[in-house]
Amino acid sequence: MSLDLEFAVRHAGRSADELTRRDVARVLLAVPSGHALVALPDLRRELLAVGNPLSAPFWESAKATLSSIESGVATVGDVQRWLESTGSEPILLTRSYFVWPEESERGPVATEMHARMVAFLEERVASGQIDVDALARGDVNARHAYEELQERWLGTPLPDGRVPGTAVSEEQEEELYAAWDEEEAYALGELRRVLAGLPEPPLPARELRSAALRLRVTLTEDSYPGNVLRACAGFDDGVLPDGDEDLWLAVAAGIASPVSDLPDEEDAARFFDLDGELSHEDSILASLCAINHADWLATVTTLARYGPGALASPERIARFIADSEDADPDTEDALTEPEDLEATEMLFTAVTPLWAHLGIVDKAEVFTPLGWWGLPKALERAWSVD
Repeated sequence: MSLDLEFAVRHAGRSADELTRRDVARVLLAVPSGHALVALPDLRRELLAVGNPLSAPFWESAKATLSSIESGVATVGDVQRWLESTGSEPILLTRSYFVWPEESERGPVATEMHARMVAFLEERVASGQIDVDALARGDVNARHAYEELQERWLGTPLPDGRVPGTAVSEEQEEELYAAWDEEEAYALGELRRVLAGLPEPPLPARELRSAALRLRVTLTEDSYPGNVLRACAGFDDGVLPDGDEDLWLAVAAGIASPVSDLPDEEDAARFFDLDGELSHEDSILASLCAINHADWLATVTTLARYGPGALASPERIARFIADSEDADPDTEDALTEPEDLEATEMLFTAVTPLWAHLGIVDKAEVFTPLGWWGLPKALERAWSVD
């Protein structure tokens, strides 16, 4: 591949005299660093010949960055920061924690807003509002001003009323929810397929009644596990179902798919406070939410096949997931690694004590007849409710 001005023009999609520092930087990063270093002097001369010389600080920064890449010492962050120093590259992660999606993962809104910001920044470079040479030299004040400029743009409504940062975040959330719904629908179909081939467990009425009576007391308590089980089931208003079966299944389903957070918290900022510590209850809920559909599917279908008497400790569940044919094929091999087994085990240490309180497992973490009857029904309920 020959890196010359003609290649740069094709790659950037604009004429040679219109190429920006960002265009040239992206071209240089599109080929192996060794090729880019060799081609750098000729590319600089070709741009000078068409009246678009850029600047000495830019070319010096390009040579330094490419040399670091070639020698293997440059980090991804180093390269990203250099690209941003061209003056028209949107900052990947802003100080307010806005993150641009990867180029290949941008939806229509993110693609539009990214292009709008690039155009906005190019206008500010042309007017001199952005000091690109200072950015190339790593000037702290220039970088701060560059970040502030982008923060303001992301939060300023466009003529059509959309706020760029909000519009991109909302699109990402919609895509995330759509992907989640698709994954959940697939897992529900697999669960029903497996259960259809298994015998229907009998209802242990006495055990259900005993567990429901215990639950009705626990759910009135403000401490663990009452507050966590109440949040899982979404019983924030304190109103409980009248029927024992409905109550028990709602709580068991909530463990697999928590309905709400703990009450009396202003917002979810506590989960993002890297310097703070989560409470025990928050840690439990975070663990429950971190267990994916494939792991729940593998766990419950394995226990449904084994029936009462199977050991259902966190360590054993991690092995169920690693060995299950129902596990996610993309992660099945990875789960055999000790650190992955340990991570899965740690997540399920939040589950089994709650299961014990519902009578799904006993004090020795052995799967019970009540768990055999109700756990698959609870998981189906969790994945069937919008």
